[in-house]
Amino acid sequence: MKAVSLVPSLTEAVARTVPGVLAGATDWCTHPAGLDVVRVGGTKNPDTARIVSLAPDLVIANEEENRVPDLDALRAAGIGVLVTRVRTVPQAFEELARVLAACGARTRPRWLEEAEEVWSAAEPPGHRTTAVVPVWRRPWMVLGRDTFAGDVLARLGVDHLYTGHADRYPRVPVEELRAARPDLVVLPDEPYRFTAADGPEAFPGLPCALVSGRHLTWYGPSLVRAPRVLGRALRAARR
Repeated sequence: MKAVSLVPSLTEAVARTVPGVLAGATDWCTHPAGLDVVRVGGTKNPDTARIVSLAPDLVIANEEENRVPDLDALRAAGIGVLVTRVRTVPQAFEELARVLAACGARTRPRWLEEAEEVWSAAEPPGHRTTAVVPVWRRPWMVLGRDTFAGDVLARLGVDHLYTGHADRYPRVPVEELRAARPDLVVLPDEPYRFTAADGPEAFPGLPCALVSGRHLTWYGPSLVRAPRVLGRALRAARR
């Protein structure tokens, strides 16, 4: 089995579970550290010719992270493409199991079982918190309806205010975000890299939680520590 992954979190999952299967991954696939595979460009602009030259049995993709024309080009070249759909934490576990099985894993890895146990045991705090969750600026974009990150936060007691929006990642003027008066502004460090010096200044008077984007948006081995890592950052901002 030879596979190419176009999804950073799935790259980490496959590399950890079935070492040697991955022949290629995107430039954004940063985990596990030291991953030695051919780089095939970005998630939105992969080098399809280079992927074809690797002759993989399977390309692993995601409906949100990858573009249909690129996946269609790979299929046209005779390559199998597995497209995942992840909008909730339980769905992440199902899709991870499907991907790993397709890549030759004979059993469920221990990290996946541990992640399921951790999330099953996670109890949201009794007091729920409202939030806006920017994922980009210039223009400002936030979490909207039906997102994996939104489900992660909801399970940790945080209800983001645009969960009922028609768009999954709506563009919202920062003035409107401030006027919504959330209890909290959650600022991840990816896809846009919000930092203490870039983001909180746009929300004067509102508590801001700088959180790990990997633990908020990735579905893979990072799910094991996500409740603890995110919970700590959220609690610190609410004090």
